[in-house]
Amino acid sequence: MARLILFNKPFGVLSQFTDHEDRPFRTTLSAFIAQPGFYPAGRLDRDSEGLLVLSNDGQVQTRIADPRFKLPKTYLVQVEGEPAETALDHLRNGVRLKDGMTLPAAVERISEPDLWPRDPPIRFRKTVPDSWLRIVIHQGRNRQVRRMTAAVGHPTLRLVRWSVGSWTVAGIAPGTWQEVAYAPSA
Repeated sequence: MARLILFNKPFGVLSQFTDHEDRPFRTTLSAFIAQPGFYPAGRLDRDSEGLLVLSNDGQVQTRIADPRFKLPKTYLVQVEGEPAETALDHLRNGVRLKDGMTLPAAVERISEPDLWPRDPPIRFRKTVPDSWLRIVIHQGRNRQVRRMTAAVGHPTLRLVRWSVGSWTVAGIAPGTWQEVAYAPSA
């Protein structure tokens, strides 16, 4: 039977169990998860935080990570500046990146979410405002959300993956995880 782990990946942690670059031990999943046979279903960049789903079943990993299955991934994104509606429309309609057009994304402005403090904190600048967006994508290109916001002139300052499909990071503290049952419809 397939099993899943929902892990709240802290900033600075690699989405893998080993690191061949000899960085400090706490930079990999092995510092947090000691369950044999589990592997990440997709990636979350080292400088991003939030939900990382792991499974002990390769087919389930593929079903979660592969864009063919269209599981939505929801991100809470702090961006530099205050995007105009035209910038948000570009994100909603797809953005041209070096590796091609992105699929349309669901994008909305949100109030600053009640998240855990980030360590290290985001650099605050009095002269440059920031704002928060909720962005839902169905792809998983390398650093896609960061590249999308940069392409419309609003670099990402903080990126938190809130959910994958129906799984969410709500109630899971950074650096901790919970095991959940796998339901194919999730």
